[in-house]
Formats: sequence, C-alpha cells, structure tokens
Amino acid sequence: MPYNSVTSRTDAAALIPEDASRDILQDVVDNGWLFQSARRLQNMPSAQRRMPVLSLFPIAYFVDGDTGLKQTTEITWDNKYIDAEEVAVIVPISQAVLDDADYDIWGEAKPLIANAFNKVITQAVLYGTGIPASWTTNLGAAGIVAFATAAPAVASAATFTDIYEAILGESAVGSADGLISMLEADGFLPNAHVAHTSVRTRLRNCRGTDGNPIFTRTPQDVTSYGLDGEPCYFPRDGSIDSSEALIIAGDWTQLVYSMRQEMTYTISSEATIHDAVGNPIWNLFQKDMVALRCVMRLGFSLPNPINYMEETEADRSPFAILTA
Repeated sequence: MPYNSVTSRTDAAALIPEDASRDILQDVVDNGWLFQSARRLQNMPSAQRRMPVLSLFPIAYFVDGDTGLKQTTEITWDNKYIDAEEVAVIVPISQAVLDDADYDIWGEAKPLIANAFNKVITQAVLYGTGIPASWTTNLGAAGIVAFATAAPAVASAATFTDIYEAILGESAVGSADGLISMLEADGFLPNAHVAHTSVRTRLRNCRGTDGNPIFTRTPQDVTSYGLDGEPCYFPRDGSIDSSEALIIAGDWTQLVYSMRQEMTYTISSEATIHDAVGNPIWNLFQKDMVALRCVMRLGFSLPNPINYMEETEADRSPFAILTA
C-alpha cells in the first residue's frame, strides 16, 4: 500500500478552491488582534533574520574655551533575531461525509482553522504556552507577560481604589504606578490594549462621584471601549487568560513578526497519521478518508531598542500588565 502519494492541487480542485489557503491566512491576519497590533516586517528570505538594534546612544559635550579638546563617543548596535517556526494542523474527514454533505464543509472548517492558528500563536506570544525555544530567546522571555513581569511592569488592581486608578492613575498607596504610567516611565506610549472579557464589567461599573459611568456614555449606546484614547480588544477565542493578566497594555509596534511561509495546504487520501510515539491512528487509504494539512511558518521578536527614557534594557518594557 503506498504511503507517499499526495493528491495534487488539480486533483482536489473540485473539493477546495485554489484561493482557500490565502483566505485562511487572510482570516488569521484580519481577525487576529495580535497581527493587527504588532508590526509586520517583510517576509523572511530564510529561516532566520538578523536585525541590528541600537543599544548605546552617542554623547555630546561642550568644549572648554577656544582651545579645549573635543571628546569622543561611541554608538553601539546589538544583533537581534527573528526565527521562523512552523504552525500546522491536520484535519482528517471521512470521504463518505464529504460525499453526503449538502453544505460547504470547507467553508465551515476555514474559520475554525483560522481561529486555531490565531489562538496557538497568541498564547505562545503572550504567555509562552507551547512557545518555541527561539521565540523565547527573541522575545526576551517566555512570552510578553513574563517579559513585563521581569521588568517589572506589573500593576495589581487590588492595590488601587478602582479600575480607573489602576489603568489611568498616577500611583496607589505605596507608590505603585498605574498601568499606563509604567509604560510612560520607560519611554513608551501605548497604542492598544487587550483584556479579558470580564474587564468590560469592571469598566461599565466604574463611576464618577456623580454616579455616571466613566467609560460608557449610556447603557443604550454600542460601546467601543478605549483606554486613554487607544483601542481595547476583548478576544472571545479563549486566548486571554485572566489568571495571567486582566489587561495587557503596550506599544505593540515594538513587537515585530515576519512570515517565512504563508499558509499552504496539502490534501491526501493515502497517508497514515501517527501519534507522538509512532503508533498509526488513521490509515486514510484503508479508512476511505481524506486529510487536509495546513502549514505556515512565521516568527515573532521583541528587539526592544534603547530609548532616552530608560537606557537599561533589563528595566525597559514596552508592555505592562494589570493583574487581579
């Protein structure tokens, strides 16, 4: 029985449109707040890209009188990297189901695949869940939350009188900085926030001394929440873990990503799918099944170049988190 046969694009034309993989990639990018907020670099020509990043500013000096000596200075760059790692999934399905279905199974599967790719990438970047080793190095930690925690750039909502003070306030008892003020102290201005859906309740319930809500105008309005004039996203795909952070604020342009291989797909009816130890799970030929394999390769990195507000890299974070 052959195991190396692959149904070609022409053979599968009746099953899947030619532009299907591009549609999935578009769904991943358009519907994923992470891809909308981070800065996309040019596609990677190889598995790794080197990025020179400024690490030491030049210093200028006044000259002492007409004959004073002019001093020297130096400018230093460090090498930062972005590495492409593979994200993939296989969707096996019975040929009989495909034959008998009276609706577009591919159309049903496409948004689910896009959501799966979004979720696994987002949780790796934010929390280090399943993160590739190269991304841990390139992000400076196992995810943005770990990076901000090490800075440290963490505020606890329990320390403040209310959610307004925790986000927009200057400090709490004990001089704990608010969420946005921590970013500003490091020389960053946030351009977006991502929060757990439970934060919407806390924002609605935050009221001024007159009893009117601060973050909403009237209960009848469709509310697009913004914090200090920047958008706040509330993903409902399960990618946000409130036990890690209620809100992640940041200058997301500092987070960069690049595609090495955009979404590609392969359809096979003669392959065998094995588990992690090599046991056969699905023999597609024997079971009269087909399988769709979706693959993409991309990399994320946080170069974190020097700025004038905070020149010590270990103390500089373009992201801050609010915990419960």
